[in-house]
Amino acid sequence: VQLVESGGGLVQPGGSLRLSCLASGFTFSSYAMRWYRQAPGKERELVAYISNTGGMTNYADSMKEQFTISRDNAKNTVYLQMNSLKPEDTAVYYCNVRLIGLNYWGQGTQVTVSS
Repeated sequence: VQLVESGGGLVQPGGSLRLSCLASGFTFSSYAMRWYRQAPGKERELVAYISNTGGMTNYADSMKEQFTISRDNAKNTVYLQMNSLKPEDTAVYYCNVRLIGLNYWGQGTQVTVSS
């Protein structure tokens, strides 16, 4: 199983970014995917969830108006569109899949929101 995130970077407050996570090593279209984030000095927290077909999504309460998770099963890729970014969104963002009770993580992509 391999998960490779990309799309992070430095963005000004109010800006947008789209993160991508390319998955391999498993049947991507059969599994739900999640995005997490971890800010400095804080625990990793769930950002968003998407079902295997993309028909169901869920978000952390504080992020549901700001972030959109989507997936393209033909490309084995899950996305996180982030809008109206704030300094408190600064974190390393990780994609995650749970296979047979085991969690798999990518290496993460850094998002820094600063003027």
